[in-house]
Amino acid sequence: MSTLIVLLPAGAPTPSTEWSYVLTPDGRQAARQGSAVASLLPQPERPAEVVAVVPVRCLSWHPIELPRGIGPASPRLQAVLEGLLEDRLLDEPAQLHLALGPAPGPEQTRWVAACDRAWLSSTLQALEAAGRSVTRIVPELWPEARLAADSDGDTVPCLRALGPADAGEWVLCGLDARQPLLRQPMGRTGHPVWPQRPEHTALLAEPAVAAQAETALGRPVVLETPASRWLAAAASPWELAQQGFASTQRHRLLKLVNRGLRTGWQSPAWRAARLGLGLLLLAQWLGLNAWAWKEDHNLVQRQAEINSMLTRSFPNVRVVVDAPVQMAREVANLRQASGQASGGDLETLLQAATRAAPAGKLPSGLDYAGGELRLKGMNLGSDEMLQFGERLHGQGYAARQEADQIIVRQEVR
Repeated sequence: MSTLIVLLPAGAPTPSTEWSYVLTPDGRQAARQGSAVASLLPQPERPAEVVAVVPVRCLSWHPIELPRGIGPASPRLQAVLEGLLEDRLLDEPAQLHLALGPAPGPEQTRWVAACDRAWLSSTLQALEAAGRSVTRIVPELWPEARLAADSDGDTVPCLRALGPADAGEWVLCGLDARQPLLRQPMGRTGHPVWPQRPEHTALLAEPAVAAQAETALGRPVVLETPASRWLAAAASPWELAQQGFASTQRHRLLKLVNRGLRTGWQSPAWRAARLGLGLLLLAQWLGLNAWAWKEDHNLVQRQAEINSMLTRSFPNVRVVVDAPVQMAREVANLRQASGQASGGDLETLLQAATRAAPAGKLPSGLDYAGGELRLKGMNLGSDEMLQFGERLHGQGYAARQEADQIIVRQEVR
């Protein structure tokens, strides 16, 4: 699925605001990246998804324990979140958009992301006006953004150096529940100062501040481009489009289906399943083609046998066009030459009609032309006509009623 990932500007958008973006055809590799005003952002190909990334500086994070029965789709979620976070928020809860994070597991802390409601609404409306309707909203970074430290699979906090060289900042993710995401300006010395210094930390830095980060930390860092960070955010299970920013139930369902299909189509974990499905479809296709070839071969063989029977029975037939029709015509010619009545002759039709007619129902007149016998004045009721037709059908004839006449003729078989 083609996806346009757009980083929302930190301030209120204007017509001249530059939007940083990444266009990806598969959710893993960036096909295009850069910045442009909203009206000049690239349009992803259908089927398409537009993902809005909320900058790390625009979100605050709060751990909570949700009461039972409250989830992302609950109508009471906003009121419950405002009640739980009222004493921890700097602004009025009504001015903030509160989004519940994905459940990490049973009986574990849930994270709530908070941002300015008016700012988020204005940025989404600007994209909507430019013809880029947002289908998902995700955070640029979140508290559980940790990396594997060694081959044992242990996870450690992740320290990032972000921003341009003249305004860089440190961002520490995954320290603990009390300090979920810490930010500090790099300053002149550039060395981060934390209330609690982690023993092992994964170090990442954007290219513009990589040298400064290595000098400050005295350790090498792993380069991380903004585009790769936004791709990871778009692939995360986060969805900040909740409450007033949520789409309809139908749109939410479509988004879940699209994400599931995209995961199954692109995720390396599903490579074996995709290979098995492809092999199954290939086997079905080969089997259907083999069965169709066999049926075609049998049909051609039977057609050849019918044609051979016609030419053997009637050597005067040199060219076979329609074997059944030609054979019926030759049999009729033989019957006529020997003086035998055919199924469409007057005598044969009269005999069949007499055997099938109800007792006491005789025609007052009859007419024969073109292999059809017209019986007049029989005056059969609907039930009698039905029985008359069934009896004729058993003899190989058909009957139909037109006005006061009953037409009998030989069935074509």
